[in-house]
Amino acid sequence: MGAPNTAERAVRTGLRMSQNDFVRADLTSPMSSLATPTPRPLEVRGSHEGVWLSRYQYHSSGRGESFAGQHLVVILQHGDRLTVRSLPGSAASSLSMDLTVDDAVVTGTWVEQTDPTGYYWGARYHGAIQLLVEPTGRRMAGKWVGFGRDMDVNTGPWKLTFRDASTSKETLDRYDTSPE
Repeated sequence: MGAPNTAERAVRTGLRMSQNDFVRADLTSPMSSLATPTPRPLEVRGSHEGVWLSRYQYHSSGRGESFAGQHLVVILQHGDRLTVRSLPGSAASSLSMDLTVDDAVVTGTWVEQTDPTGYYWGARYHGAIQLLVEPTGRRMAGKWVGFGRDMDVNTGPWKLTFRDASTSKETLDRYDTSPE
């Protein structure tokens, strides 16, 4: 067996290497001859644009109870990217999500700016989300993960239910109210 390359020696001996040294060493590695897989294009079925009801559940450690958060949101789609923004009149907090669609799997991040006068005093929470799109395309359901007020990691269910395909100003004005 030959001598280990520079990168392997550095790892084994705990030495620090500059980024350029590491790249040069890696080019001489036997692993550098392996082909890098080319990612396949993401598959998108249909449009998810429109108004949706967003509903998630969370446990409040401070209150010792579980609660549901609801917003009416508008989804805009650009290829495999979904931009989700809550309608301002649908809740006292604001919600946004940036998602990627791959066939029936939707993955991304969420951010909620809580009500400045509510229990969480305007705190900003954020995390990751993964949803599965039902075959009808009219419902997405999955899980969120995020940190809690006590710096613990929380998770819970999240659903998006389709309401209207239009994103016109008139439609958004009509839905800019608290969900029923």
